Amino acid sequence: MRTTTGAWALRLAPVAWSALLALLMLGSALSPGLVLTYDMVWVPDLTVRGDFLGLGSNLPRAVPSDMVVALLDDVTTGVVLQKAVLVGALVLAGTGAWRLLGRAGVLAALAGSTFYVWNPFVAERLGIGHWPLLMTYAALPWIHLLARRLAAGERCLPQLVLWLAFASLNPVGGIIAGLYAVVGVAVDGRSAARAAAWTVASVVAVNAPWIAAGALHGTGTVSDPAAVRLFAAQAEGVLPAWAAALGLGGIWNAEVVPASRTSWVGLVSLLLVLAVCGAGLRSWLGAEGRQARLALTAPAALGLVVALAGTVAPGLVGWLVGHVPGGGLVRDGTRFLALLAPLLAVLFGRGVARLTASVPARTPAAVLGTVLVLMPVTLMPDAALGLSGRLDAVDLPADFEAARRAVEESRRAGREGDVLSLPFTSYRRPGWNDGRRTLDPVGRYLPADYLASDTLVVSGTEVAGEDARARRVARDLATMTGRDLERALAGEGIAWVVADREATRALAAEGLDAPAYGTLPELPGARVLHDGELLTVWELPDPASEPAGTVSSRPVRLGVLLGAWALAGGVVAAAALRVATRRWTTSRQMRREA
Repeated sequence: MRTTTGAWALRLAPVAWSALLALLMLGSALSPGLVLTYDMVWVPDLTVRGDFLGLGSNLPRAVPSDMVVALLDDVTTGVVLQKAVLVGALVLAGTGAWRLLGRAGVLAALAGSTFYVWNPFVAERLGIGHWPLLMTYAALPWIHLLARRLAAGERCLPQLVLWLAFASLNPVGGIIAGLYAVVGVAVDGRSAARAAAWTVASVVAVNAPWIAAGALHGTGTVSDPAAVRLFAAQAEGVLPAWAAALGLGGIWNAEVVPASRTSWVGLVSLLLVLAVCGAGLRSWLGAEGRQARLALTAPAALGLVVALAGTVAPGLVGWLVGHVPGGGLVRDGTRFLALLAPLLAVLFGRGVARLTASVPARTPAAVLGTVLVLMPVTLMPDAALGLSGRLDAVDLPADFEAARRAVEESRRAGREGDVLSLPFTSYRRPGWNDGRRTLDPVGRYLPADYLASDTLVVSGTEVAGEDARARRVARDLATMTGRDLERALAGEGIAWVVADREATRALAAEGLDAPAYGTLPELPGARVLHDGELLTVWELPDPASEPAGTVSSRPVRLGVLLGAWALAGGVVAAAALRVATRRWTTSRQMRREA
């Protein structure tokens, strides 16, 4: 009985420890309500819509994540789903790191798991709302383990496909996960050539939706080269950019950097982590073969190079971003530091085990082991409790639901088209969100496709977006009024205009008085569907002519996208069926033998 209990305790330890870290880090984010921070904008019920397939005029940055969320929150609420995603990503990350270090002992696994959950990359990406990237990050240890098994000849491709699908909810995540999987298999050379080919095919298949959507935009996927310097890795306190990146930090947005990273504690933390990793290097080199080591170090080196490229060679990266379709995916290069994290976690875990083993006395060794395991937490304490309150959950105002009902009734009456949310800017600082910056949530809350501004303002510098339709609408809002504006918007496929009064007043106070920013538009022919304290909804006159062409108006493109989605869905469904069948067969065989 004791042996059985001990075995179960060892099995549950990785999940229990990772869950404890996740709960401590998320804190108030798990209270009732939704967390809205920068790019993490969830709503209670995200409606399935055509743009989520990649049909819109904007780049497919949220393909396929928006469609996946829209389908899943029909099963549960957006509130529950968001919390499950955040907790699940951190727990899977911690248990995956534990599995990477399984042969190095419990102490090493415990330390590596702690480091992999509690580090600047996780804290900063939570703060900026990159939840799909955190899912990618959580999947990397599992992808590595399966890739190595596949290279060794095991029949585990279906499991690898499922993890790749889990990790590929946006383009950057798909690229990072795909690189990790392909390298993990290909390092074995000719002996794993067939497995590598199947891995490449799987990566392409699960990423087909955003690949197809991006390809249909053609040269429209090139980005503003000026963004490279703004999104390059940044210094954090006394740490220069290269040192911050080496410690898994260096994000371009200073607002989401934990305060502890900008003080002397950040330097001490980096030095101690690197010292512990150095202590574990010899142990790791002796325990792993050359191919296994290369499967971790090659992606790690690539991730560090991409992360620092915008700082070291901004001209070269700027040319890539401005001339190569899809090159904008590397402008925020620090996202690729996810590729470095598994290697650091393995070295850190082995370093803790070796340093603790070097102490002969049991009690001092236990104290040292405890201190080293908890070091990532104690040196970045402000990552706890929802990043010190930055991730507090809130309730969306009742005005949002009233506006949603108004648009739904208009749609049932036969009106078709998209929503335009004003002011036509990317981000808001709503008072009901405690003034925290977030992408405009209005369009996502409403049940129709919406047109959003993709122009960004970073450190006072405007970064031009890629969406030509959005640029035309911004120009129309700035130069037209009255019925001319109504006709121009209707010609762009806009059926409803929603104005956020609070955001409009905030921008007007800054001296921005164009309708695109700080004043309400003049729409004399429009019908007011809802006029609340926070939101006003207009229905524009139905145009006599067909709206100006968008991607969604071309049947051939729709067919291409549906084919890409069918490919991805079919491959994932086949992999899931294969895994389920194998488990059922194995379970049945074990029952027979018993």
